[in-house]
Amino acid sequence: MLISNKQPINLPKYSSRQFIIPPLIQEYYLILSCLILSLLGLTFIASASIHIADKLFNEPLYYFWKQFNYLAIGISIAIFSLKIPLRFWQMISVSLLFLSLFLLFIVLIPGIGKEINGSMRWIVFSQINFQPSEFVKLFIILYLSSYLVRRSNEIQESLSGFLNPVALVSLIAGLLLLEPDYGTVIVFFATVLSLLFLAGVPIKQFLLWIVIVSVVLIVLLLLAPYRWERLTSFINPWSDPFNSGFQLTQALIAIGSGGLFGVGLGNSVQKLTYLPEAHTDFLFAILAEELGLIGVVTVIGLFGLVIFRVFRIAIRAERIALYFESYLAYGIGLMIGLQAVINLGVNMGLLPTKGLTLPLVSYGGSSLVITWLMIGLSLRIDYETRQKVLNTRQPGTEW
Repeated sequence: MLISNKQPINLPKYSSRQFIIPPLIQEYYLILSCLILSLLGLTFIASASIHIADKLFNEPLYYFWKQFNYLAIGISIAIFSLKIPLRFWQMISVSLLFLSLFLLFIVLIPGIGKEINGSMRWIVFSQINFQPSEFVKLFIILYLSSYLVRRSNEIQESLSGFLNPVALVSLIAGLLLLEPDYGTVIVFFATVLSLLFLAGVPIKQFLLWIVIVSVVLIVLLLLAPYRWERLTSFINPWSDPFNSGFQLTQALIAIGSGGLFGVGLGNSVQKLTYLPEAHTDFLFAILAEELGLIGVVTVIGLFGLVIFRVFRIAIRAERIALYFESYLAYGIGLMIGLQAVINLGVNMGLLPTKGLTLPLVSYGGSSLVITWLMIGLSLRIDYETRQKVLNTRQPGTEW
């Protein structure tokens, strides 16, 4: 639970080296981890998509170059966001919330929204497809972080303070289910409930809502035949390996074929049309096949480092009473972490199949750009935290 404003502030410890040079960026481990994950993603998108890209577009590196362009855009936006004070994001958070609702409405309109594989999740603008739900992930975190600061007492003392954000998220979740996008709804609710818990929501209300959300999600699962089919195929994919369990069994074959050191970069067999659209949600399976257990552990370790550094930024902001910044960093860490855990779990057969990308790695321009923007905001939080520490320290105090 975040500390109250009445409690003493314990300033975080920074080494003298961190204050000798005053650049915006100090979280080098966070940046390096994200860059490595993005470069791994580029490498394996090229490897996994060569066959299908050559067949569809007569250009073997078609998906590679598209992802490369999105990566350049994402990093540029992240660098630009370092110059924008977080107060600005806090001021426009409500406007961004209404923009989220607008985008989720119009994506459902035929002619504006584009349907791919039975889901209406994309808006076509010129030659660019973007996925509104990816933008909504960040916008809802910004709004909720601002709300938790503005209504901190109400959240902890009254039921309305808890129900208002939950009702809003339920509306957004309903629009997402119309696309349909069940996986994003789960990530949304998990992130929002976690932030409400950190804000000090009474445990009875928190547990009651977890029960309600769980029941609703189970009902939605049972009402949609394709979701129930995914669940049953997840439990035993080998019972129908050429139909409902086909994608998962092929992913498991890819992971199992990798062994300790993998079959070698570019030597995957499963990417040759056995694993459908291997460059998207199941890219991790191809990585595991070509790099083996060593590659799997490396990717999981890099994601662990990213989440650890973002949470570290959140804790430092919390300790000097930068509550909006702290909630925002916690939300970013939770959003990236939960999505990574779900995608990895799906690839390894630990969770039912969901249409969620692996942040920074899987093919998907909207996801890549927004994730890099989240990283940029995290770095800005770290910068403003260090600036406040500098301004709060007494002259002559050693770092």
